[in-house]
Amino acid sequence: MSDPRPFAHLHCHTHFSMLDGASRIPEMVSKVKEAGMNSLAITDHGNLYGAMDFYQHCRSQDVNPILGLEAYIAPRSRFEKGASRMKEASFHLTLLAQNRQGFENLIKLSSASYLEGFYYKPRIDKEILEAHSEGLILLTGCAAGELSHHILGEDWEEAEKLCAWYEKVFGDRVYMEIQNAGLEIQRQCLEGTVDLANRMGLPLVATNDAHYVDQKDAEAQDVLLCVSTRAVVSDEKRMKMTGDQFFVRTQDEMYNAFPGLEDAVARTQELAERVDIQMSDKKFYPVFQPPDNLTDTQYLRKLCEERLPIKYGDELTQAHWDRLDLEL
Repeated sequence: MSDPRPFAHLHCHTHFSMLDGASRIPEMVSKVKEAGMNSLAITDHGNLYGAMDFYQHCRSQDVNPILGLEAYIAPRSRFEKGASRMKEASFHLTLLAQNRQGFENLIKLSSASYLEGFYYKPRIDKEILEAHSEGLILLTGCAAGELSHHILGEDWEEAEKLCAWYEKVFGDRVYMEIQNAGLEIQRQCLEGTVDLANRMGLPLVATNDAHYVDQKDAEAQDVLLCVSTRAVVSDEKRMKMTGDQFFVRTQDEMYNAFPGLEDAVARTQELAERVDIQMSDKKFYPVFQPPDNLTDTQYLRKLCEERLPIKYGDELTQAHWDRLDLEL
């Protein structure tokens, strides 16, 4: 039996893409392992909640874990929060950690997206992305990405400017992302992206934006979307992912989906081989030194005794003090 053709999934959502992704991490890792793939990425929407669980499951099955996220990036500044619709507030962008430094930068970006840029979604912007770009690999994103926005609007000048900025910041860590789950919008984006990649000399990679492990799970994922958007399945105008192709495809299924673009499929493996993230099992706990040479226990009691009268005011009785003694 011949070896499977080279391919690695670089754009995958798990159940940590809340009420959108339906892939459970153990099943997803097991499927790619059984298919003969040796690498796998996690790219949940705007968060890293599943990163460590994913990392450990991959390591346990000798699969190279690629930690990433599908970031939401603001059109201008992450501090601007005036858009009237969610689609106008951010674009999608796929970011993958190449090494430990890259993962640390993903953590910084994700934290800032919630603390500084949250508007409809947790958002970053180009300023903070450039500041924390070291160790990151950039894929240009799905049909909801900024590059796709320019392609669909036939604004080729802006598309080229955007790609030039990506290349300036990320160098040879920029890949033009193409997808094909049978949607017309993806076909349009694919054609424009291929044309741009050829003109600008940038490498293509093919991804599948996997939201569930097996094709049969499409219906369950659709129900999740209904819960998320407070809609019902029978509503024809609701948001949904058309078709049943957003699953963890096999290598052959990916090659069949991109006829004539086999190099873009194979290049995913080349990219995966650039990734080496080594995480320690050691736990790092914060070290806190109480003031006034107090012990931890003494300082806790001091704080409680100061706050108890504030919390209960005139209702404070000896019973409250007795309860505090019991709890401490």
